[in-house]
This record gives sequence, structure tokens and C-alpha cells, in this order.
Amino acid sequence: MWSISLLTIFLVLMVFIGVWGMRKTSTLGDFFLGGRTIGPWVSALAYGTSYFSAVLFIGFAGKLGWVFGLDAIWIGVGNALFGSFIAWLVLGRRTRIMTQNLDVMTMPEFLMERFNGTYIKMFAAIIIFIFLLPYSASVFKGLGHLFEVNFHISYDLALIIMIGITGIYLVLGGYFAITLTDFIQGIIMIAGSITMVLVLSAKSGGIAESIALVAQKYPLHIPADKHPGYLLLGALIFMTSFGVWGMPQMVQKFYAIKSEDLIKKASIVTGIFATIIGVSAYYTGSLSHIFYDAVPAIDGKPAFDRLIPDLLTQNLPEPLMAVILLLILSASMSTLSSLVLVSSSAIAIDLYKGHVNPQISKENSVAMMRFLSALFIIISYFIARYEFAIIITLMSLSWGAVAGAFMAPYLYGLFWKRTTLAGVYAGMITGLVASIGLFFYLGANLSPIASSAGMLAPFVVVPLVSLFTKKPSDETITKAFEKIG
Repeated sequence: MWSISLLTIFLVLMVFIGVWGMRKTSTLGDFFLGGRTIGPWVSALAYGTSYFSAVLFIGFAGKLGWVFGLDAIWIGVGNALFGSFIAWLVLGRRTRIMTQNLDVMTMPEFLMERFNGTYIKMFAAIIIFIFLLPYSASVFKGLGHLFEVNFHISYDLALIIMIGITGIYLVLGGYFAITLTDFIQGIIMIAGSITMVLVLSAKSGGIAESIALVAQKYPLHIPADKHPGYLLLGALIFMTSFGVWGMPQMVQKFYAIKSEDLIKKASIVTGIFATIIGVSAYYTGSLSHIFYDAVPAIDGKPAFDRLIPDLLTQNLPEPLMAVILLLILSASMSTLSSLVLVSSSAIAIDLYKGHVNPQISKENSVAMMRFLSALFIIISYFIARYEFAIIITLMSLSWGAVAGAFMAPYLYGLFWKRTTLAGVYAGMITGLVASIGLFFYLGANLSPIASSAGMLAPFVVVPLVSLFTKKPSDETITKAFEKIG
């Protein structure tokens, strides 16, 4: 009863915000970036809620909390420090100024204008479409199963409800609606995470006692010869903390903030938020060693995705469990809306407006963006519903492939004036080939190492190729670095 009541209130509020956002959206810039008028608190929480989804709370926290024990908390610390606080300080100001200098709204547009390459925008847009759309479908899939179990409705109906509500507020309100819902969802996530930690810890005698119990039981559950090792832990910290530096849906938050003077405040807010959410999630995952002697199994195989849902369902009172469900829903819907918005922009802005019909009117641009957002949500439904084999592989590859393709070109574009178009092409191809090739060579269990290598390799390739190819024009450099220095 509690779950259904809170869910109904939450979903009605999301629809209301979508209608409100529609009244404030008249241009493509409004729909995609909120007219670059978003304040620091809203921008910071929009970044944080896009960062964390059901994948963290159900998948990562459960499996990594069991496999690494208390060491998994370092992943949350890395996400907060490097993926949030330092990311805003290092990237925020330059991104805000340079994207305004170049008059761009998307990552593909940034690459085209910064490096004078017409077709690099198309190449980048195709990468985003191929790898981010399946990622959004995987989040829908996780939410569908969560609602199926907790509300005793069919998986199909759960998917339709989630996709319908996300579609309404995103298609109507665009980025204005996303940021306001992100702010509300962020508050829910903070309250739910803190309460979850306190209640579960209290069942073991308090936080200090819980930490001692995990440290005592972890070696019994994971013997020294089966410990995954610190190379894999380091790769996980690097992949999840620095990967966001090259993810288009995360970088978009830097474009949209009202002023570069607000970056420092946003960095502090985002860092605090990420610390609470990341540490709470992985700490909760490590507590599974107190409540279980073995991972629940399905058909004889460890079902890590059941660890956290079972742990919460069995140990939290119904009203609090309703809040936790809302927490997971909030995290996932925020991530979903950002993914769908960026994926649809790859077609509407980067391919159609950029190559097919550059003269499209303001009204038609917004209409096309709304249409494609709805279409991408529908496609996500079918991907999540039918689980095509190739799509499942693309979901696993998405983070490393996208970060590997964009991270080095984006950073060199912001900080190194000598970066060339040829160097960027070489870096993007290297990142894709390395992350995909190593994924299949090392296997899914070592995919964080493959992703990390795919992200790092372009940092060597881009400058090497750039030094031996024609430098960019002085006009381009002057325009891009105006007010930056």
C-alpha cells in the first residue's frame, strides 16, 4: 500500500513537471540545454542523478560489495572525488565557455566545430546512437524486473508504465523538465540512502560494529586465493570515475549551467551528493556478508542481482522499503531521460539538422526532437522486451566504447591547441578498437580492465598523430579559446 501510494504521487508529479517544462520550451536550445540558464544546485543534482541508476544500487553494489567487501567503498569514494568534484573543477568552466564560443549543444557538434571536420560529427553521432540506446534499454529492463517483483504486475506492464511516464515528462518538457525532476529525485535519493544505511547498520549494532563484522566475515566468504585483486578494483575505480569525463550525457550538464562563475559551487554540491550516494550503495552491498553466508543462486549460478533486493525486502519495514523503491526509480529515471535526450539529439541535431536539412525552422527542430525522443523510448521498450543477443553485448560494451571514443578527443580539445582533426579521428578509432577488442579477448569478467585500456590508449595516440599532421587554423583556435586563455 505504501509503495503504490508513494509511486502514484511521484509519477503524477513527474507528469505535472513535464507539462510545466513544455511551457518554458520554445527553441531547440531550450529543449536540449534549458537555454543555458540552469543554476548550480539543479545542475549539480542533475549531474549526480544521471551518474547513478538502478545499475549501481542493484547490480554494482550487490556484486562488488560481495566480491570486494569493504574495499568496494573505494569505488564510491573515487566516483565522488574524481567523477564528480574534480570533474566539475577541471572540465566545467572550459566546457561552458568553449561550447558557447563555438555555439554548439552536443558532443558531435563540439568535435566538428573545434576541429573543422564535417564528417566527424556524423561518426560521433553514430557511436552515440549505437552504444547509448542499448544502455538506456538495459536500465528500463532493470526497472521492469524491479516493479514486477515488488508490485506483482507483469514485466510487460511494468515496462509500459515506466516508458510511458518517462516519455511524457521528457517529450513535453525537455531539459527544463529533466533538471527539475532530477532535483526532486536527488533529494529522494539522499534521504533514502542515508536512511537505508542507518536502518541496516542498526540491525548489526551500529555502523562501527557492522564494519567490524564485514571485515570478520569477508575472508570466510572470499578466501585469499579467490580475491579478485587490486588491479581489477583499480580498473573499476578508474572506469566508473573517469569514464564520465567523456560521456556525452554527463558533459551536457557543463554546457547548460547558467554561468561559469557557478562551477565551484556546483562542484561542491555534486561531490557531497556523490559521496552520500556512492558510499551508501557500496557500503550496503558489503553488508551482504553479514546477512548472507552465500550468494543466492538461480539454476546453480550466483544471482548477484538478487542480493540487494532480497536484503532490503527482508530487513526494511514496508514504509521505508517504499522509499527505497522510489530511490531506485528516481536514480534510474534520471539516467534514462539523459540517455534518451542525448541519443535522440544524435539524430535530430547532429545528423538531420547538421547534414540533411541545416535550414530547418526553430519550431520544426523542437518538434523533431520531441518526436525522436518518443521514438527512442519506444525502441528502448522493444530492446528491453525482446533482449536481442547483439543488444545485450552492446549494453556491456557501452560505457567503455563511448568513453574510449570521446574522452581523449574532448579533453585535448579543451586544453591543447595543437590537437588536429586527424589526431581526433585516430584517437576515437583507437578507443573503440581497444575497448571492444579487449572486451572479447579478456572476457566480460575483466571488462573494467578492457574499458580502462580503451580510455587510456587514445591519450597516447591523439598527440602522436597531431604532432605529425597539419595544425588547426589560427581562426579556429582564437574562436574556441576566447575568454579561456
